[in-house]
Amino acid sequence: MKKETIVRTAIPYAQVGDYQLPLLILPQTDDAEPLGKYGRMRLAYLKNQRPVLYNQMLLNGTLWPHLQDVQKTACAWLERTMNALLDNYPAPDKAHAQLLWVAHMNGLKAQAEEVMVREIVYAE
Repeated sequence: MKKETIVRTAIPYAQVGDYQLPLLILPQTDDAEPLGKYGRMRLAYLKNQRPVLYNQMLLNGTLWPHLQDVQKTACAWLERTMNALLDNYPAPDKAHAQLLWVAHMNGLKAQAEEVMVREIVYAE
């Protein structure tokens, strides 16, 4: 009869049939606020395009702080870029041309977001 050795680790496992599968969860910090758009985009990018890096970060507990950092950096970068674009391309008067103002602001945000996503969210 073969004796099984059970190794205890910090990762909990669940018995599924004959297999023990790790119960991997994304640990959150105490001051955890929900991930925003750019943090979720980075998470999806890591899962789909960089699975080895994603698994390493998940296992050593650095994934959640990384995602929060990406979210904060992306928002700050987007705000700075929007202010710079508004200085270069001022918006029409909001009181007299609301639709033109909205179209102008959406165009500036799309320009800023396109560059920011490529530089921060999808960065290697």
